Amino acid sequence: MAKTTTPGARGRGRPQNDAPELSKAQIVETALRLIDEDGLQSFSIRSVAKALGCYPTAIYWYTPSRHFLIAEIVTVVLRNVVPTSDLVWQDWLRTLFTRYREAIARHPNAAPLIGVNLVSNASVDVDLVEGILSKLHEAGFRDEALIDAYNAVIGGMVGFTTQEFAMVPPDAADLEGYLTGFPAGIDAARHPMLAQMAGPMMGRAFILRWQNGATRPMDGAFAIYVEAFVAGLEAQLASPIA
Repeated sequence: MAKTTTPGARGRGRPQNDAPELSKAQIVETALRLIDEDGLQSFSIRSVAKALGCYPTAIYWYTPSRHFLIAEIVTVVLRNVVPTSDLVWQDWLRTLFTRYREAIARHPNAAPLIGVNLVSNASVDVDLVEGILSKLHEAGFRDEALIDAYNAVIGGMVGFTTQEFAMVPPDAADLEGYLTGFPAGIDAARHPMLAQMAGPMMGRAFILRWQNGATRPMDGAFAIYVEAFVAGLEAQLASPIA
């Protein structure tokens, strides 16, 4: 996907003469691999430099800060999520949401990074922005309503999937043990629906789970979410809020 050029690297000194040959692509690939393998808690400029066998100052020659490196990682994770322009706007949005979720499923440990950084990404994906604006304009949104709808699409695209692929806590086994016994302690008189549904919901529902979408995807809920979102935009066009 096309993107604007990031601001020039404010290098903290050229790589040492004995440092390995590096490239921005190699640095980003290594950073994403570390995130995939070890999670966000192990990701830092220092860990990337160690994996590449160089000093952290060599990394800074290619990227001015951790934030800019995260921006490049986000760009790689989300490449090819923008659908082709020949789809009607409803199907275009359905495809966009689905491709975004598939991209996160391939790199679930990166989900929190994108949820936090997409809206202030130092490497703006102009194809994504243009695609969303064009399809919403095609649908009938104009002016302030177009901006509101655009923001809703970004929030909707990121929101469900970021929650679905939220980081698994380090004490997941303890959480599983607690939640497994949780239904037995519910007061059915005060919370009758929860008492009825808690058993089937254990490990499968938001708040009551100890796994994320990488091992227990929420396909049915995601399908409902996307259809509800598209239907909401259609309803807004039919009866705009004053």
